Amino acid sequence: MKQSDIKRKRTESLLKQLIPEALGTLEDTVMNSINVTDVLCSRGRYDAKVFIDPQEFDEKERDEVLRKLKKLSPFITEYVKETEGWYRAPNFTFEFDDDLERINRMEILFEQIKQRDSNG
Repeated sequence: MKQSDIKRKRTESLLKQLIPEALGTLEDTVMNSINVTDVLCSRGRYDAKVFIDPQEFDEKERDEVLRKLKKLSPFITEYVKETEGWYRAPNFTFEFDDDLERINRMEILFEQIKQRDSNG
């Protein structure tokens, strides 16, 4: 693994902790409850894609949450810069992590197969 890859992974890990921390300082209960599942930074660490756990929200709420997060992006950027003493922070984009839903469906299917095999 290259030195640049290690730095990027370290930044991703740090952002995964700092973003929920920044959202926790707000008085909005919806924003406080957001669970960040992963952060992926671009190669130069100029951009970061933040993945959010979608299980707490229905479709209508998801659009509202993404809209709010887009508005809060400058606040999160400033929080990260001030907390870590960075000169700049990545530009954040937010998405819901659909992998979790897929994994949960697969686990349910495996459980059903296991039940069927043990019964038959």
